[in-house]
Amino acid sequence: MQKLTRKWRKKSYEDVDGGESFSLPTRDDSRPIDTQEQEELVRSLEKTHAQQNLLWRSVFGGLVLCYVAFLIYSIFQQAYSPWELRYHAYFMNEVDSWSIVAADLTAVLVCSMIITGLMNTSKYHRLWLWYSFVPATLLAVFWLHHMLRLSKFRWDIVWLPFTPLGGAGICLYVDRLLNESSEEVRKLRGYMYAYKAY
Repeated sequence: MQKLTRKWRKKSYEDVDGGESFSLPTRDDSRPIDTQEQEELVRSLEKTHAQQNLLWRSVFGGLVLCYVAFLIYSIFQQAYSPWELRYHAYFMNEVDSWSIVAADLTAVLVCSMIITGLMNTSKYHRLWLWYSFVPATLLAVFWLHHMLRLSKFRWDIVWLPFTPLGGAGICLYVDRLLNESSEEVRKLRGYMYAYKAY
């Protein structure tokens, strides 16, 4: 065994001199960490998770907020200058102007529910995301019904029925991933043990 140890040390010294940076570990990784080290590790993971949680919720909430700003522009444009926007003009002979405004207002409602569900810290925040599927589905049915009644199906406006519904689905998925990550950190805190040095 001593021969093997000497040979190993000699080989590692030769590798270092030869330009390679191979060496034996200096820390004993098999040693259990004490309670203080565990606490620091778990706290750093909790802090990192809280930062990531805020970051991703803010990113997706910001994207939905940008879509809300676009919808508000679309509502004002339709109310004050009806049928000037191309994606609304397709429906000129199918629907009255105020139905389009109502549909866009419904999309704003869906987005508001999504943002509330993402940014709310209560334990029932996920319900907002689930509830947003109801008006989003009704909105998708409204737009698809009128799109299918057009003389030619317009693929360039397929985003109208599916954007609020897709946004709710994506944000629900992001919320689920962040909650699973939070649960893993909570489990890690529960797995902490009392280390006693003898």
